[in-house]
Amino acid sequence: MKQPSLYKLRGAVRITVTGGDIEALINMVAEQGLEVWNLRAHDGRKAEMNILLPHFFRLRPLLKRTGCRVKVTHRSGIPFFMARLMKRKFFLGGMVLFVIAMFALSSMVWNVEVKGNVKIPTDVVLAAAKKEGIYPFQWGFRLQSQDKLSRQLALALPDVTWIGVSKEGTTITIQVVESAQPQREPLLNPRHLVSKSDAVVTQIYAEQGRPVVQKDTRVKKGQVLISGILGDEENTENVVAKGEVRGLVWREYEVEVPLVQKHNTMTGESKERFYVVLGDWAVQLWGYGKTPFSSFNTASDHKPLTWRSFTLPMGWLTETDMETTQQEEQKTVAWARTKGLEGARNDIIAKNGKGTKILSEKILHEKKENGKVYMKVLFEVEESIAEELPLVHSQGE
Repeated sequence: MKQPSLYKLRGAVRITVTGGDIEALINMVAEQGLEVWNLRAHDGRKAEMNILLPHFFRLRPLLKRTGCRVKVTHRSGIPFFMARLMKRKFFLGGMVLFVIAMFALSSMVWNVEVKGNVKIPTDVVLAAAKKEGIYPFQWGFRLQSQDKLSRQLALALPDVTWIGVSKEGTTITIQVVESAQPQREPLLNPRHLVSKSDAVVTQIYAEQGRPVVQKDTRVKKGQVLISGILGDEENTENVVAKGEVRGLVWREYEVEVPLVQKHNTMTGESKERFYVVLGDWAVQLWGYGKTPFSSFNTASDHKPLTWRSFTLPMGWLTETDMETTQQEEQKTVAWARTKGLEGARNDIIAKNGKGTKILSEKILHEKKENGKVYMKVLFEVEESIAEELPLVHSQGE
C-alpha cells in the first residue's frame, strides 16, 4: 500500500506478524481501511509491515479472530519522540530555557552604529541616542517607533539635515546626513614665505604677496622667496604671502643594508583552542595547556550563530597557534645596493610629499663590511622649498 502523508507527525510502528491465518488478517486490515505499507510476507508464516500508530490499536480484535501474534520492531514519529523527551525532564527544561534565552537575546540591542557623520563626533550622536533609549543591552520592545526616534534625534542634533534609525537583528544603525555649512577660512597673520633649505629655484608662483627671487636663482636657508610686505617705504601693507616655490636640493644619505635577510615561515604544526562566545565573554571548552611552540602566529575565526536574518550575540571562536621558524637568506651586493637606494628614495618622498621628484642619484662611496653593504649617496631632488615666517618675527627682507 501507499505510504500515507505526514505519518511522522501521526506516529508509526514497524510490526512483525506470526502464527495464525496471516492472509486472513491482511484481508481484514484492507477491509477495515487500516493504513499499512511496506508489506512483506515470508512463506505465509510471517509478515512485516508499517502501520500508523492510531490504527495499530485497532488490530487487537482482528488478531483474536485470526489467531495471529504481533511484535513491534521499530517506532518512529513525533509521539514517540515526545514520550522519550518527557522522561528526560532536565534535557527538556534545558531546551526550553535555551529557546527562551535565544529569543530574549535576539530581542536585545547589542550594537549601535553611527554612519555618515564627518563633522559631528560619534560620541555626541551616541550620547543623544542614549537619552532616547538607544544603547547596548536595551530591550527592543522598549524602543519607540523608528520614525519618532529619527525626529527626536534630529531635534537633539541641530547640525544635521536628516537622521534615519533602522534596526536589523540586534544592531541599530543611525544614519546621519549633516547640514552643509560654508567652509570658514582660517584667520592668518601676515607672513613671508622663506626657503627651508639651500636650493636653486626652478619654479615660483605668487598667489598673494611679492616675489623677490626668480627662476634659476640660488637661495640659502631662511631667505625670503615671496614677501608679505607690499608697497614702498612710505606706503606699505602687510599681507599673508601665498604661493608655491619649487627648487633643486641636494641631499646626502648614508645607507646600510645587511646581506643576510631573516624571515619567518610556517612549519605546518599548530595548536587549536575552542571557545563558546556569549556577548563579550568567551568560555574555553578544549585546547587547554601552554602552546608548545617558542615562536608562533595566532589566527582567530569567530562564527556567530544566525537565525533567519538575525545575527545572535553568541557563537563559536577558534584560535589557532601556528608554529613559525626563522630562516636566513644570503643576498648579493647588487640586491643590497638596489634595496638601499629604494629605501632612501621612499624616505625622501615620505618626508617631502608626493610632488617631490628625484632627478638624479650618485653613489659617492660603497663598501662591504661585517656582512653589510654601506653606501653614501647624493640625490638631486626637486621639491617644494617654501615655509612660512610670520612678519612679527621678521626684520625685513
